[in-house]
Amino acid sequence: MAGTYSQIYIQYVIVVNKREHLLRKEWRSEVFRYISGIIKAKGQKPIIVNGVGNHVHIFVGLKPSMRISDLARDIKNNSSKFINDQGWLKSKFSWQEGYGAFSYAYSQIERVYQYILNQEEHHRKKTFKDEYLKLLEKFEIEYDEKYLFDWLD
Repeated sequence: MAGTYSQIYIQYVIVVNKREHLLRKEWRSEVFRYISGIIKAKGQKPIIVNGVGNHVHIFVGLKPSMRISDLARDIKNNSSKFINDQGWLKSKFSWQEGYGAFSYAYSQIERVYQYILNQEEHHRKKTFKDEYLKLLEKFEIEYDEKYLFDWLD
């Protein structure tokens, strides 16, 4: 009997509610490890998780049995609960509604990995809004700006 063999590479972008810079540098890497654990627990392949104080890029190898929206929901729900349970913030942490999801070919893995790895350096030169709009344009995704994330820059 023939099997199904595939690997789908998706970059998610999730944003802190109201684009606040709540992901503090001193515990950010712990959150990123936790997100990687969520992905592994769902039977998927975390490639890299990294970001800055107000948003996170998550690069994943997905199996076709996992819906993109289900993994985004699980990452956001479980990581919010984790952050709140740690008591790192005085207020309640949450992610903004929605997310970005962008697909890549196997040949692009290293380039996307390096891009995500260097987020802090990247955002010294470019705002999140500029970065996100460029992704939408690059992937030719039609959008209405009133339904995008809250922009604070």
